[in-house]
Amino acid sequence: MRSLLSFVGTLALSAAFSVSALAEPATAVTKKAQVPAPVAANILARLRSGRPELPYGKVELSPVAGLYQVQVENGPLLYVSPDGSFFLTGTLYGVKPGNFVDMQDLALLPQRREAMASIAAKDMVTFAAEGEMKASIYVFTDIDCGYCRKLHNEVPAMNAKGIEVNYLGYPRAGLNSPSHAKLVSVMCADDPKDALTRMKSNPGLKLPTCENTSVAEQFVLGGKIGVRGTPAIVLADGSLLPGYLSAADLAKQLGI
Repeated sequence: MRSLLSFVGTLALSAAFSVSALAEPATAVTKKAQVPAPVAANILARLRSGRPELPYGKVELSPVAGLYQVQVENGPLLYVSPDGSFFLTGTLYGVKPGNFVDMQDLALLPQRREAMASIAAKDMVTFAAEGEMKASIYVFTDIDCGYCRKLHNEVPAMNAKGIEVNYLGYPRAGLNSPSHAKLVSVMCADDPKDALTRMKSNPGLKLPTCENTSVAEQFVLGGKIGVRGTPAIVLADGSLLPGYLSAADLAKQLGI
């Protein structure tokens, strides 16, 4: 199946491009105004006439007057013309004093906060903070990911700094892959913390398995909230930090 991702070019941005201005109101992005039903229906009908197999989300207002936005599940965000005849993809930036802000990431903040709050403790592998908990993070991880193993080596130092680490499964190879099976084995273990650490140290380790749907659910959830690779760290405010961070760099990011 051809993928819409093939339309998306990569964009190298300097440190001046930031998504850290999260305390600012998101203005048009977070307004809950409704798109007129006939407009939404027409846009979805036009999109489906081109690629009917793609799972389109609902039609929403975009931060740009004259364009609507539609999220493709586990795919790009489309900025669509009012009649649905044209769309563009890519990163939309808002110009703020001192930086450029990723508007899609800003719009996803409340969704990520709600999503993390909805995950049951039994469906996560939690490494508790030592002493007073100063911050809690959620890490989408994959057993077969070198930088995930590198980050896991930093977890004791994170815990020592008062950071609680909650692991979620995100098998990059997809559902029903060997990576998915390894994460399921971790969740099925009597001691998931020990199993995760042992599996990361030895990705070829074979552990007992069971019927478990939490990893599949978390993989789908990750795609909906902007996770595209591992490790991916979600903070309490809903911001997403893609890639590896040392304990010291994470603590600095958290203001600890």
